[in-house]
Amino acid sequence: MSTHYETLQHVDTYREAFAVEPPAALGERHLWPRKPGFFIVHAATATALAQGSAPNAEETAPATASDTPSDTAPTRVLVPAQWGLVPHWVKSASDAKLRAPKLVNAKSDTASTGTAFRDAWLNGQRCIVPMAAFYEDDLRSGKAVPTRVARVDGKPMGVAGLWARWQGADGEVIISYCLLTVNANNHALLHRYGQPGSEKSMPAILNEGAYDAWLTARPEKAKEFMRQYAAQWLLANPVEKKADKVPKGLLG
Repeated sequence: MSTHYETLQHVDTYREAFAVEPPAALGERHLWPRKPGFFIVHAATATALAQGSAPNAEETAPATASDTPSDTAPTRVLVPAQWGLVPHWVKSASDAKLRAPKLVNAKSDTASTGTAFRDAWLNGQRCIVPMAAFYEDDLRSGKAVPTRVARVDGKPMGVAGLWARWQGADGEVIISYCLLTVNANNHALLHRYGQPGSEKSMPAILNEGAYDAWLTARPEKAKEFMRQYAAQWLLANPVEKKADKVPKGLLG
């Protein structure tokens, strides 16, 4: 289960791959729990999120040609947020800080029933998390070897996620998100990673053509998008650390 991923570091990629305007500042390349990242939602959802309300199904339904006011009107919006979900019922900011690192991933098969993620799932608070790659530990040698997993074609990935808006008694607001994962026990590539004997999982990577459908699907249809991404479309490479390099002159 990944707790480290790589963000997009080129502004044009946001426009070309996700049809959203890039952020003013791209932020850190390597993202860890509780760090500021980004997620993508339908434009109507972004407006409601900023106002502290929840859009209804009609507001988030895909626009038809006659519904669209102009060719330049965005249908998706990039939202800055913390990676690590903060449920709306958390009582304090200090409690939020403790919970968030444990809530960076949500298993798709239990998201609709688990206490931390249930409300976000049932309320249709779905998002897309853009990333260049995610990282898993290869423990087959007995030593953790960080491994970068990306698409074979080098294109970015849009991972299914859930978002939440928390507001404290003093008015402090935390916008947060988590990644949705699917079981990878039988995945030809991802079954190799993670703790031996434990359940294997992988981010729920969406097909490009399904982005809007995922954002606007009704809750009872959302689990249809929770599928493994084909192993032949992914590439896993061990990450070489500086400490692993042998200084010149010390070889044989």
